[in-house]
Amino acid sequence: MKLKNVFLLALSTAFVLTLAFGSSVMAGSADSCISCHEKVSPGQVADWRTSKHAAEDVTCADCHGTKHQKANDGDLAVLPSEHVCAECHEEQFAQFSKGKHNFGWTSLNALPITHVEPDELMEGGRGCGGCHNMGIKSEAQKKEQLDKGYRYQTNSCDECHTRHSFSKKEAQDPRACQQCHMGYDHPQWEMWSSAKHGTRWFAREAGRLDKNAPAPTCQTCHMPEGSHNNHTAWGFLGVRLPLPKDKQWAADQVTILKALGVLDPFTGKPTARLEAVKAVDLARLTQKAWEDEREKMIKTCAKCHAEKYARKQLEMGDNMLKKADRLLAQGIEIVAGLYKDGILKKRNAQAFAYPDFLYFLRTDYAAADGNSYKKLPDGTSHIEQVLFRMYMKHRMRTYQGQFHVNPDYAYWYGWAAMTDDLGEIQELAATLRATHK
Repeated sequence: MKLKNVFLLALSTAFVLTLAFGSSVMAGSADSCISCHEKVSPGQVADWRTSKHAAEDVTCADCHGTKHQKANDGDLAVLPSEHVCAECHEEQFAQFSKGKHNFGWTSLNALPITHVEPDELMEGGRGCGGCHNMGIKSEAQKKEQLDKGYRYQTNSCDECHTRHSFSKKEAQDPRACQQCHMGYDHPQWEMWSSAKHGTRWFAREAGRLDKNAPAPTCQTCHMPEGSHNNHTAWGFLGVRLPLPKDKQWAADQVTILKALGVLDPFTGKPTARLEAVKAVDLARLTQKAWEDEREKMIKTCAKCHAEKYARKQLEMGDNMLKKADRLLAQGIEIVAGLYKDGILKKRNAQAFAYPDFLYFLRTDYAAADGNSYKKLPDGTSHIEQVLFRMYMKHRMRTYQGQFHVNPDYAYWYGWAAMTDDLGEIQELAATLRATHK
């Protein structure tokens, strides 16, 4: 019996020592990450220590693996994709995968002009790629990025929940949206922040409004109740199917769809680009899809406003888009007439002898023909750049300013600028016709 007791005591002691040793190794491993990165990247450690991950004992290894152990093997550290986040945040991942943000990378690379722009602006995460990096990438896409040396383009979650704090509060701050939704083609931040919704939010933040006073943020309207599935009725392009019932508006939307290359400008039939638009969910393509998004927004508006008032305001936005489309369609038709009469020539990269909004902000299309930054003999076409500016910059401000209830953006930066663009297009077209041989 004594021998048995001694054996059991020895076995239990060994078990306790094993547990203690194992724990110290694990603790030592976590500590070694911290002790090293406090010197190499102290901001990362500071952010992690303030995070909910740290409080829940989610350590470096849980996201980055255990292969990286030395100063010279940093490439062995796993840079987690959205799928790693999904192991804990399954609901948010499912919502994000269906939302508009998920198609950022795909839509960027679908543009024919993307591949002739500097890599540092695209794949490198500056310029368009700085925001359009968002989107769950395939293994092939991730490998392509890694092969180019871009290791930090593998996750979308950290666009709003920045590394390594991954703060929910940070992502709920409208300034998190400002990083992307601002500037030339989509100044939603400027519209919101200088309109009544934004000014009330800033006043509440400064303590000049009661903390419970309604002050809608971007997230309040576009990601209600924390949903990561974000859409709008009109979408980024401001087009939809089926076409509006108003005959003139329907005709104008057809003209815009032709300039987007979604419809063949001569037959009116859908092109391959329509499938691309469907693939990245850029527009609502059924009446039900459009109405569903509109009703979701009405429900959100009705939390503060009378439903009748909210419907009227959104209807005014629809009507402003209709009037903006009338101006834009006239501009498109003028430039299309120059192609028809041989004054403007089709470039090799163009599918049709017709203005194409996807080849933008270049004085010629030479780069798309493989001759980067070299002008074709007849390549200069300033009138097309004015037309693109009318579409991408001023039309966007006209109807988005209306929906964001911002008077200055809707009028001076939008509608008034569109009328100025149309006047310039008319004058340039007259000059081109007068000087054409």
